[in-house]
Amino acid sequence: MNSEPTTGQVQPRRLLPAAPRVVFIGSGPGESGLMTMRGAEILATAETVVYDAGVHSEIVTAYVPQAATLIDAADLGVAASTRGRRMAELARPDKTVVRLSSDDGIIFTNTTAEAGVCRREQVEVEIVPGVGLSASTAAFTGTALTTNRVRSVRFIEAGPQTHVDVSRHRNTTHVLTGSAAAHEQAIEALLADGWDEDTKVLLGWGISTIEQTSVETTLQQALSMAQTGSDRMVVIMGQGVESRGELSWFESKPLFGWQVLIPRTKEQGTSTAEALAELGAVGTVVPTIAVQPPRTPTQMVKAIRGLVDGSYEWVGFTSVNAVRAVRMWFEDFGLDSRSMAGVKVAAVGGRTAAALVDWGITPDLVPDGEHSARGLAAAWPDFVDDIDPMNTVLLPRADIATEVLVAGLLEKGWDPDDVTAYRTVRASPPPAPIRDSIKAGDFDAFLFTSSSTVRNLVGIAGKPAPTSVICCIGPATANTAAEHGLRVDVLAEEANLTSLIDGLVEFALTQRADDVEAGISPQRPSQKRRRRKA
Repeated sequence: MNSEPTTGQVQPRRLLPAAPRVVFIGSGPGESGLMTMRGAEILATAETVVYDAGVHSEIVTAYVPQAATLIDAADLGVAASTRGRRMAELARPDKTVVRLSSDDGIIFTNTTAEAGVCRREQVEVEIVPGVGLSASTAAFTGTALTTNRVRSVRFIEAGPQTHVDVSRHRNTTHVLTGSAAAHEQAIEALLADGWDEDTKVLLGWGISTIEQTSVETTLQQALSMAQTGSDRMVVIMGQGVESRGELSWFESKPLFGWQVLIPRTKEQGTSTAEALAELGAVGTVVPTIAVQPPRTPTQMVKAIRGLVDGSYEWVGFTSVNAVRAVRMWFEDFGLDSRSMAGVKVAAVGGRTAAALVDWGITPDLVPDGEHSARGLAAAWPDFVDDIDPMNTVLLPRADIATEVLVAGLLEKGWDPDDVTAYRTVRASPPPAPIRDSIKAGDFDAFLFTSSSTVRNLVGIAGKPAPTSVICCIGPATANTAAEHGLRVDVLAEEANLTSLIDGLVEFALTQRADDVEAGISPQRPSQKRRRRKA
């Protein structure tokens, strides 16, 4: 009996059949996250990829396997007919070649010309459209291409041949794409055709990326402003330009374009980078510590046995690394989370609690306030002899842990067993380009979540530039930053990452408001530094 597939499940299919084949994929406007699902599936199994260097680098990094052969399209020839024949040769006798095209892969590209040559060479083709640059510009700048009065759109390749009859197309939205030089020529041609020099236009480039820039101006002013654009520039002429303010959602994100360095482990920093991305920033994770097993495992072996034998009333986890360390010890002994049945579990904060839940354990205690050893000690219940069977608490922690939690538990009548579950060592220095960027002020902000992250980052990568915004999760971290000569700009109101990021957002909004009040264009700290150097 055949069963129907469950709704929402992606059914497996043969993506790359064993036959000569060239697949053309529209890569979207620039942001790798805008790649279509079909395009991502094909790239994930690609063996040979033809791409345009400088345009598709991010897409290649995000989706193409490292083992794939990468070929710059420029190396296959200048003419579309030549590239088509070369790709057909690469596909024979039974290979699939993936050709990345710009934007949607259709409008103002050589896709159809190259695909036509492949078909004439008896090679199968598939064309996977992508997200178009024109539509992306409209979406990411909040500019309507059509309205209840504007019912037509003209797509124009910018250049000296650009001519639009004013009388016939006044109520049509015009979208011009091309290089900065081509736009200069196009605007000159439009002005020569009689278009009013005060016609409102939108200039945009770097669409969908943190480098996105959009400027509302007039056709006359755009003539000189186009020189500052890029090779993938868009100009929109239409009624939607004047009303885009209320829909400008992307560039108005509070941390739009900010480059933020996160000195944490990759596992811990990834979720922080994701939270920053929602606010428009790009987070770069630089590990400052490496986690290693304790030098002497005897204590942890005894502690694991105690957990299994019921020798502890509580176990307190003060970090995600502590959860991972204990989980690793359990797995080495062939145990799982069920072996902790009957033991009460405490977590220092939300991320540590999430790591426990991922292991199958729901913590009994998570502080409502400060997510730190001090906050956990304050939230811990007093030992009551008539209620609690025993007063033993296991604290599997790092070798550099502070005594705050131990002291707090002792005051409340508990007997803490402070055991080194793992040790932390300074990580290797990051690559040279990151070290140079740290010192040059290319990072707009740094998020320090402990004193050790300050000490270790300065030790392996150098001191951040004076213009960078220094954010610290608590007073102890701030004091360490000050001891290293850093000016602390943001101190979290609560000792958790959410509060730390909220503090950075408030700082950024305040700086933006100050710039506007001073009559200057709002700029990020890294931009202000470059402006002063210029």
